[in-house]
Amino acid sequence: MNYANLTLHTDKYQINMMYAHWLGGTENDRVVFEAYFRKLPFGNGFAVFAGLERFVEYVRHLRFDDEILAYLANQEERYDPAFLEKLRQFRFTGNIWSMEEGTVVFANEPLVRVEARAFEAHLLETALLNFINYQTLIATKAARIRQVAPNETLLEFGTRRAQEADAAVWGARASYIAGFDATSNLRAGMLFGIPVSGTHAHAWVQQHETEEEAFEKYAQALPNQVTLLVDTYDTLRSGVPNAIKVAKRMEARGSRMNAIRLDSGDLSYLSKAARKMLDDAGLDYVKIVASNDLDENIILDLKAQGARIDVWGVGTQLITAADQPALGGVYKLVAREKDGKWEPVIKISGNPEKVSTPGAKDVYRIIDRKSGMAIADYVALTDETDVQRGEPIELFDPVHPYIHQVVEDYEAQSLLKPIFRDGELAGELPDLGAIREHHLRQLSLFWPEYLRKLNPEPYPVDLSTKAWKLKMDLIRKYKFR
Repeated sequence: MNYANLTLHTDKYQINMMYAHWLGGTENDRVVFEAYFRKLPFGNGFAVFAGLERFVEYVRHLRFDDEILAYLANQEERYDPAFLEKLRQFRFTGNIWSMEEGTVVFANEPLVRVEARAFEAHLLETALLNFINYQTLIATKAARIRQVAPNETLLEFGTRRAQEADAAVWGARASYIAGFDATSNLRAGMLFGIPVSGTHAHAWVQQHETEEEAFEKYAQALPNQVTLLVDTYDTLRSGVPNAIKVAKRMEARGSRMNAIRLDSGDLSYLSKAARKMLDDAGLDYVKIVASNDLDENIILDLKAQGARIDVWGVGTQLITAADQPALGGVYKLVAREKDGKWEPVIKISGNPEKVSTPGAKDVYRIIDRKSGMAIADYVALTDETDVQRGEPIELFDPVHPYIHQVVEDYEAQSLLKPIFRDGELAGELPDLGAIREHHLRQLSLFWPEYLRKLNPEPYPVDLSTKAWKLKMDLIRKYKFR
């Protein structure tokens, strides 16, 4: 089995729809799909878009090889062999626009827009949602943690608790985008250039006759990277005192200990006591690392208690997004080509939040020129030009349209960038360092009320008047048929 070929990283109904299109002669009909999520995760005020690079690589390498075609030939649907030969020739030839990774994003705005033949567009859905949903979720969780620890070092320690290898690697990348400083995962470090960090396990201490011997041998082996785990037996009675002894011997040899690590117990009390012991020993340069099922809530509480922690190692709660393990992004058809013209389409639902917004759309971040801050995201149909020309636009809540304002002195930043044109990459994707810088610039555009961890002020995502009217018209057209 070729594990590297992700072409069948899809749901079976995508292949079945492709087959039905092929049989019906509609496989070349052009369509527009948009990917978005309906609700912000974690009760947060924003999300951080991630996963684009993974999706781009998936699209670039879509190939139905002999192994895949032989597998499909044995499915109970008994696909026509001519269809399988059609798949053998498959290449993506459409257009894709996307938010940039690291962009601050919100619910109910297109993150990715796909314009392609129906035969191609259906195939992309599952992989796109899988990559974007997961990585956006983890990047958002990481951003929440960075918010409560703005000045400390953050280490991603989640590999052994992640849902399999790919989740660990791409979760580490998503965390780094949103502000984490390093990962424990060497593969992520090698693939993406993320700094890697590691200490030692309790097993290292248990394998020696004494804790002091274990610390000393470790310090001799890695004199420039010494962080000692001090809670194997008794943190304050043996762990920290033994670390101090080793640190003093290191000083005599002309080197310095980096840190001690706390992994259990009352982290607030232990960190304060350990800090005093280290300082009294003249080791004020030795940092304190803490781990043990940390998340943004525990870190905030520990800081409120005056914990003396310099570095936070965050694992399970981050890499699994334990308090909300799925983002819930969707991929909806918004337009189809009919008689050479684009026709908007809508999905009606008994759940109002599931009613889609018809028509191919762009997203603009509206920046007030006086303050330089974002005041709303404006979702407009792609053929609208007033916002592009800087003409006055009306911003109104699509659920409560009486809440509105007209803005004139603004800058409109177009958020959806071309990624593929006619099946070819429109340009090189930015490296990870540039993505991190982009994320920081994005955060600087928003008032803190929109970004705060608890009870954030809802940031407006507004439809243009034309897009809102189109939605209302199609609801009336199809709801009462």
